[in-house]
Amino acid sequence: MVFVPHFRQKIALSSVLLGLWLVGCSPETAEVSTSAEQSEISTTATEQDDRKKVLTTFSVLADIAKNVAGDRLIVESITKIGSEIHGYEPTPSDLVRAQDADLILYNGMNLERWFEQFLGNLEDVPSVLLTEGIEPIPIGSGPYTDKPNPHAWMSPKNALIYVENIRQAFTELDPENADYYAANAEAYSAEIQAIADQLETDLSLVPAEQRYLVSCEGAFSYLARDYGLEEIYIWPINAEQQFTPKQVQTVIEAVKENNVPTIFCESTVSDEGQKEVAKASGARFGGNLYVDSLSTAEGPVPSYLQLLEYDARTIANGLLAGSQTQSD
Repeated sequence: MVFVPHFRQKIALSSVLLGLWLVGCSPETAEVSTSAEQSEISTTATEQDDRKKVLTTFSVLADIAKNVAGDRLIVESITKIGSEIHGYEPTPSDLVRAQDADLILYNGMNLERWFEQFLGNLEDVPSVLLTEGIEPIPIGSGPYTDKPNPHAWMSPKNALIYVENIRQAFTELDPENADYYAANAEAYSAEIQAIADQLETDLSLVPAEQRYLVSCEGAFSYLARDYGLEEIYIWPINAEQQFTPKQVQTVIEAVKENNVPTIFCESTVSDEGQKEVAKASGARFGGNLYVDSLSTAEGPVPSYLQLLEYDARTIANGLLAGSQTQSD
């Protein structure tokens, strides 16, 4: 994307960004089914062939894994679309499905606090940690202080590490198709890299003094680190979904102090607290971002690539529009 040098012209062009991002979405991106659909697909596929079955702990990982697996493996998510994954409570049917799996992929970094006990209830089902090789960012406040921020997949640069770890896991699981998984991983990584490059270009237009990413949950630490943004949030992890007046007031003061133009929230939590922040601080509410879950096929982010694209354009458009408002 080429931007002309005049600042107001840059901002005007940024309004076109949404459409261009949408046009760039890959029509071949895999979609994650609901649990009921997954069960039916799994049963049918198992009856028809002897493909191995891989489970992931949530829908984002399932979609990434599907893009590497192609048609050589069955890939399903344990948690349903829209689920809050931090404090998820597995069901007996989850255990039944998992016991038949050949491999389970999980995020780690204290994300799936239910997973260790869940895995302990299974017999001889191997698992692979997908954040291996990612430098963790410690959570800076709250009851989770000094624990790693688990949302590493929210930065496209880290996503490339996830893809490589999945490729290695699938190669070990099914070595006969190693070349196939390598080709899929390479093509998929190229799509992720294109999003990373576009985001860097768009965010370069935001003035240095306004490069603040304000959200409900501290889910964007890795993206903020990789793209030179300062992060402000109400709570560090979604387990604290009931915001307190003190938390809201702290964010209001930070937004005012730093003259932040635009703030955001996440799709799986209430945005009422953030709207209070916007009203009290004078910042505009830029909308909800997707983090822990994909949407249904009818929603805006049925795939991980679309999640990255949606969040990237929402953040870039929001910060650029906010910058334009403050410059008027």
